[in-house]
Amino acid sequence: MSELARLREKVSDGLAATPAQPADRVDTTSHHGGAGRGIDARSITLYVAASLSVGAFSAALIALAVPYAVTVALASFFGAVLVGLLYYAMFGQSFQYPGKLPADDLDVRLRQTQNRSLIAEIQEAMGDIIVIRNMDRRIVEANAVFREVTGCSAPEGLSCEEIGIAFRPGDKAHAYDVEIATPFGQRIFSWHDVVTRDLASSRLLISSIARDVTEERLALGERENARLRAEKADAEKARLLATVSHEIRLPLSGMLGMNHLLSQTKLNEEQRNYLDGMKQSGQSLVQLVEDLLDYSTMEAGRFKLNPRAENLRRLIESIVEMLAHRAHEKGIEITSFVTPDVPDYLDFDPARLRQVLFNLLGNAVKFTQVGGVIIRARMVEGELHITVEDTGPGMSQADQARIFGEFEQAGPMSQQSGGTGLGLAISARIVREFGGSLTVFSRKGEGSTFKLAFRPGSSSTGTPDPDRHHCLQHTNVLLIAPRGVAATVTMEAIKAFGGKCALIHEPEDLERLHGTAADLTDIIVDRRISPLFRDALRDWPQQNVRRTLLVSPEERASTMHASFDAWLIRPLREKSLIDVLCGRLRGIERRDAINDNHPDVGFSSRVTEGVSGIDILVAEDDAVNARIIRAVLEKSGYIVRGVDDFQALQQAVAPGTTRLPHLIISDLNMPGGEGLEVLPELLGTLKGGRNIPLIVLSGDASVETAEILLNAGAAKVLTKPADPRRLVEEIRRLLEAKRLLPS
Repeated sequence: MSELARLREKVSDGLAATPAQPADRVDTTSHHGGAGRGIDARSITLYVAASLSVGAFSAALIALAVPYAVTVALASFFGAVLVGLLYYAMFGQSFQYPGKLPADDLDVRLRQTQNRSLIAEIQEAMGDIIVIRNMDRRIVEANAVFREVTGCSAPEGLSCEEIGIAFRPGDKAHAYDVEIATPFGQRIFSWHDVVTRDLASSRLLISSIARDVTEERLALGERENARLRAEKADAEKARLLATVSHEIRLPLSGMLGMNHLLSQTKLNEEQRNYLDGMKQSGQSLVQLVEDLLDYSTMEAGRFKLNPRAENLRRLIESIVEMLAHRAHEKGIEITSFVTPDVPDYLDFDPARLRQVLFNLLGNAVKFTQVGGVIIRARMVEGELHITVEDTGPGMSQADQARIFGEFEQAGPMSQQSGGTGLGLAISARIVREFGGSLTVFSRKGEGSTFKLAFRPGSSSTGTPDPDRHHCLQHTNVLLIAPRGVAATVTMEAIKAFGGKCALIHEPEDLERLHGTAADLTDIIVDRRISPLFRDALRDWPQQNVRRTLLVSPEERASTMHASFDAWLIRPLREKSLIDVLCGRLRGIERRDAINDNHPDVGFSSRVTEGVSGIDILVAEDDAVNARIIRAVLEKSGYIVRGVDDFQALQQAVAPGTTRLPHLIISDLNMPGGEGLEVLPELLGTLKGGRNIPLIVLSGDASVETAEILLNAGAAKVLTKPADPRRLVEEIRRLLEAKRLLPS
């Protein structure tokens, strides 16, 4: 007998253990051949004839007085024959006794068996485990791979656990990782279960397949361990940098603070130059610490933006003013221009954008020896474009390709400039976080242009001021200034605001304008060349023309020439320029920016009006820094008390204390507790009816630390070394808000 015939016989007799079929696909149709062919006239005739025959047969038996039981039995037999005939008439095949299958079903079952046998052979060749268990999880059948892997030659009737298979819970139902102690060592298999129904017996079974994934799981585990090790190393590095940062900032704060106090004393020019050098060195070290902390934060993936609505014009102007002294010391110009189409307020992270622009402008000033630096901002199809242009030495294509890399600097000037080479790399990453790009275009000997482009946040509510385009439409200005970027941008700004402007550089040019300048409204003269034009301006025929003198911040304390009606400071502020040309401002406005390289002219720690009797408590454990803060505040007229640990600070503001301070300044790290735990607790007690403002001085510059303290109720968090002027201004602002000082 052939193999096919034997398999057919096994299936027909129900002796073969037919592979199971999933329960949701069990065939519930009749085993007698699908849908019938219907009952035709011949079948009906046969059925009627058979019925009459059964009836006649039964009547004959009764007539012959055959016992009733025998009559019923014979009639039943005859009826069974009738049912068989009807079945044949309806389905065209003979009646099958239980256990035998019709030929059509046998062929279907045979094909299914062959397909499943082929699949099982393929899986076995691939080394997959195949095992079938009943609902009690006892093994019914297992393939050779299972027997070989487990070392159990007769697993039938046993459970997997009894054989030594350990199941691990999986993320998905009926999917597990199992560990099996094989003759080849401990192996991991990916195990999948499915509930099926056996066609022959209609029993529910659990069919399982498993594949060896030991190498994949070990590799995955190694990657996870590597990730955890990297995270631990990053955390340790962050803690180290935070600690080092604090330890560096502490002496830096003392050095720069003492420098500030010394600069307020009577000094000769040589001594002042030495102090300026000390201050620049200290600030360079502060910037180095900031760069390293930012780089570490970005590498650890903990960097995040904090966007909010901010005035872009003020931000750009303040940065330009901070760098003006550096530029003017080198004999170069620095200026800015924001086009009228830029809204007053846009959504961005002001601290991070300031960092990027300060870096770009600082580099431009650093590398430019002749000419000047311009920063421009404009809107292009909803995107903010900011460019920083300089007239420096320029860069080669090779330098441009690597300039945004870590620890990279470009050109031979980099050997003289110092720095870590991290500034541009950090700036590029910040701009990418903005969703934008930072690019450079440069040619050797022609300067460089850095372009920052990003789309401000979608919640921006600012819209361009429609009046800005024509606010100077009745203005006709004669600008007398040296050749350079500042004069060019000033003329460009006046025209952008709707005014007219003529620019001259030489006295001869002024003489040619005498007959054509009858409608002039303003003359702006740069103090650098004003002596050349003194006589010509004195004899100017139009005496009703408003005359404005343009001076640098360093010159604003000097005596102005009496022939001028108003004054402006370089670099120009947009609002100041418009106010002067519209007649709304006469004198030099108060600058908000802190000059980063020179003590602000006119500022000293002099007595502030109305501070008499204001009591400030200073909590600082470093004696040098405590002495600096005390000196600055006492020179401003405040009463200052000091403590040097958290315990003394808590006692000074404890309930029942008769002398409470009006304001507290506290270091974040002092003996007597952990600052991030003690200060929030202290702030909670200060809110209970006393509402004493607290300024925190911290050597930790992280945003997370500042957020914790501000959310706990701190009035302000200042990073060490804190600028003395800013500290005094913050104190005044807080006391004015409490109405303890006149505003």
